[in-house]
Amino acid sequence: MKRPAVNRRYLPNSPFKAPVTPPIEQFAVGERVTHDEHGLGRVIGVEEGIAVLVDFGSVQRRIVSPYTKMTHL
Repeated sequence: MKRPAVNRRYLPNSPFKAPVTPPIEQFAVGERVTHDEHGLGRVIGVEEGIAVLVDFGSVQRRIVSPYTKMTHL
């Protein structure tokens, strides 16, 4: 059975719990991070809630939110 592509909306009178949306991570300039594909890097620019610019040594990448593959060190 396939899962539907669209999430169902939550009804206030539903007996089930509301879906929890995880908070968006915040990164600061100069912070060390690790990325699943690019490895270790340092944040060199921040666009609040939109994206971060990370220097991975040999390449700089703009990682857009949500940052599922990137974590703080």
